[in-house]
Amino acid sequence: MATPVTFTISDLAREFDLTTRAMRFYEDMGLLQPQRSGPGGRNRIYSARDRTRLKLTLRAKRLGLSLSEAREIIDMYDSPRDTGPQLKKFLAILAQHRKQLEEQMEDLQANLDEVKVHEKEARTLLARTEKAPRRKVNGS
Repeated sequence: MATPVTFTISDLAREFDLTTRAMRFYEDMGLLQPQRSGPGGRNRIYSARDRTRLKLTLRAKRLGLSLSEAREIIDMYDSPRDTGPQLKKFLAILAQHRKQLEEQMEDLQANLDEVKVHEKEARTLLARTEKAPRRKVNGS
């Protein structure tokens, strides 16, 4: 029987360009569940399952999901339940997140439009001041 593939905290931190502190944080959040070894269980041993969960966590973060949302979705796939309810929950979370992103994009577009208006006004004022004759200052 083949030995299961395992990783140290440094292995995964290096692979995913994370700090070991971030790895421990993900563990505290319940996203990773490494085995412990060594004196006092100080050494963490991550399984292929932990590696996959970390990869999914980082993907969820890139999508803008919170860590609790990521954990909820990842945990659903770990359970042996029917995938229909899991997919419905996943779609609901994604729809909610998409709505938030669309609202943020609308806000950003409104801000960008406002910046463009102010830039145009400032350029117009600058052009006027550069064309206006300069007044001489009296030395008194």
